[in-house]
Amino acid sequence: MSQQLPPLNALRAFEAVARHLSFTKAAAELNVTRAAISHQIKFLEEFLGFALIERHNRTLVLTKAAVAALPPLRSGFDHLAQAVSLMHGERQAESITVWAASSFASKWLVPRLHRFSRQHPDIDMKISGDAGLVDTDTATESGAMDGVFRSHQVDVMIRFGFGHYAGCRVDKLLSVSAAPLCSPALVSEAHPHPLRAPSDLVFHTLLHDDTAYVGHPRWADWLALHGVSGVNAKRGLHFNHVSLAMEAAIDGQGVLLSIKNLAQCDIEAGRLCIPFALDMPLEQAYYIVRPQYEGVRQRAVNAFVAWLQTEASAPGS
Repeated sequence: MSQQLPPLNALRAFEAVARHLSFTKAAAELNVTRAAISHQIKFLEEFLGFALIERHNRTLVLTKAAVAALPPLRSGFDHLAQAVSLMHGERQAESITVWAASSFASKWLVPRLHRFSRQHPDIDMKISGDAGLVDTDTATESGAMDGVFRSHQVDVMIRFGFGHYAGCRVDKLLSVSAAPLCSPALVSEAHPHPLRAPSDLVFHTLLHDDTAYVGHPRWADWLALHGVSGVNAKRGLHFNHVSLAMEAAIDGQGVLLSIKNLAQCDIEAGRLCIPFALDMPLEQAYYIVRPQYEGVRQRAVNAFVAWLQTEASAPGS
């Protein structure tokens, strides 16, 4: 005789609480009251005959039984979702959601996506640049990123940082460096002060990307690295987004210091150029981040990750 299982709602409540280590956050995710979540956990513990969650100084701690049960329980919910998908006949048209900072998405990812669509016409894709998931370089507490994937319904993230995302599968996508970028008009002989050497920057407007993320390149660091004097690193035009700064550079309004990889398509199209080959390597890099668990769209996720890695390994990427 098969073992009697507890109600699905109680198991789902436990999974959410265990993931967030918070009754309040679990209630918000499942759109129920905190009291309802507490009731479900109490019912489940009574059903099983032992405790799953202990409270220590306002902190929730999972028992050993709860920790052991959590991975297969998550996998079980994923398989249930896959079964429902099969019932609806949706397996032939898979869809994945990818999050990336809007600068990376617009300047690197989107211009290449047509190649992925051509190779995988059966995979639909949603690209998100949700500012609520903006990159950080701080190590994520164990389990926290798992909740981000689930609550935002994201399958893959492309993040800029040091690659410290505990509890996730992390693969380096691109090592990057920063370089001066400008319109070809600024290096032309027709310009009154064509850019030939870093000292020529004194005659040009510096463009600044002041986007609030850890590791973004700064003129002061580049000038110091290459021993350039006589140029005020603070002057010029400041923008709160790299895409705006790049548009100003394309328009010939000045010289921008930015990540070369983001400008590659504009360089190939002749809209931007690198006036002098003096790079500044950055400690941070772009990383592919995904959950440890395998979801219902794993085939599509694996195909996308493999395509990303192929694109990143191409010359000039």
